[in-house]
Order: sequence, then C-alpha cells, then structure tokens
Amino acid sequence: MIRKTLFTRMLAVGLLAAALYPQLNAQAKTPEPPKLKVGDTAPDFKLKYFDGNDLKDVSLSQYRGNKNVVLAFYVFAFTGG
Repeated sequence: MIRKTLFTRMLAVGLLAAALYPQLNAQAKTPEPPKLKVGDTAPDFKLKYFDGNDLKDVSLSQYRGNKNVVLAFYVFAFTGG
C-alpha cells in the first residue's frame, strides 16, 4: 500500500514537472542580442558610472543628437588581475 501511494505521488510530481518544464525553460533563456550593421543607430542602454564620489546612472539617449559617443570596454580593468 505504501509503495502504491509513493509511486502515485512520484508519478504526479513527474507529470507536473513535465507540464511546467517548457514554461520554466522559456523564462530561463536570455533574449537574443540585437543584430547591428555598420551605420545602424545604437540601441539605448543604461549603465552606472562612478564620478569620483558615488555611482550615477547614464544612458545613451541622454547624449543622442547632442554629442558623439565613443564606448570603450576594458576587460578586467581595476580588478587587480
């Protein structure tokens, strides 16, 4: 009797997991990055920067139409490694 109850519960959990797996898997996937070509307008983004005192938000849209923007990424900068 205990084996039958245990088997029934395990089967129910397995069926529930199988039913929910596609939803969980869809949420875990990251969106595909935008495909840009030379000359395309860069998509807006927001990041934090340190102005010497504290962290502040900055977005690309703040500079659109006003100034030219150059982005540079330094891998492992300021990490000591």
